[in-house]
Amino acid sequence: MIDMYKYTDKEIKELLKSMTIIIDSNEQVFDHISDWFDKKKIPYIKKKLDFCDYSFYLPANPELGIMRDIYFDKRISIERKRDLNEISSNFCDGRTQFENEFIRATGKIYLLIENATYEDIINGNYTTKITPQSFIGSLHAFADRYNFSINFIKDNKYSAQFIYYTFYYFCRNYLMNK
Repeated sequence: MIDMYKYTDKEIKELLKSMTIIIDSNEQVFDHISDWFDKKKIPYIKKKLDFCDYSFYLPANPELGIMRDIYFDKRISIERKRDLNEISSNFCDGRTQFENEFIRATGKIYLLIENATYEDIINGNYTTKITPQSFIGSLHAFADRYNFSINFIKDNKYSAQFIYYTFYYFCRNYLMNK
């Protein structure tokens, strides 16, 4: 069982290489992410997640004592928003549905907001009618209430790296501390 075995550095590298990203089957536009995964030969699958857009699993590896796939979607996940317009409309029009997503969520949650900075919120660089102060208030209230971190990626060409390395180092730490 994975919890009872101390892996060597070589074994950890082997397991990390097999780490497979899960992309929620409802995720619509993610070519900029899957293209990078393909280019770097990072395995990924599309599969229904109960909450958020991305997580990962370690495939079974009987030689290393992992007899079946180990899913981490209850331990860590990433909710991706393509821009400030999407998340601000979640606060305005789809607030209950958006909030329910975080109510269902378990484990460590990262909110990834693409094509934006915190400064863009302050300066009102989005098209919805929510004021910058209300936007900031909602964002921080949700982050505090549902214990997630807010992460801005100004250029979405770096989103795949954020997703991959967030999971990679979480998994690495998990394996090293078992």
